[in-house]
Amino acid sequence: QVQLVDSGGGLVQAGGSLRLSCAASGSIFSINAMGWYRQGPGKQRELVATLTNGDVTNYANSVKGRFTISRDNAKKTVYLQMNSLKPEDTAVYVCNVIADSSGIRRAYWGQGTQVTVSS
Repeated sequence: QVQLVDSGGGLVQAGGSLRLSCAASGSIFSINAMGWYRQGPGKQRELVATLTNGDVTNYANSVKGRFTISRDNAKKTVYLQMNSLKPEDTAVYVCNVIADSSGIRRAYWGQGTQVTVSS
């Protein structure tokens, strides 16, 4: 089993910053990729940023230049530094990890952390 705990959300004014964290634990043989998705009010879940083992990053166009994804392999933790936040960034942010556990590679999801940006 693999567990993900994401945290760091909160209420911030437009232009402010937040840093999200997601720590993976459990029976993990290896982690292939880590990332963040979000789901705003009345919207579908969308990709925010991903980071592969080869340090290849992928960002949604709407967050490029404002958000930065990084990881600490030793801690099995992925971070999302969010700067210059906008009201449209308001959403539940959910961590995603592609990991090998018990011989099976699959995607795991965190419980989500709320980010609210006020204008």
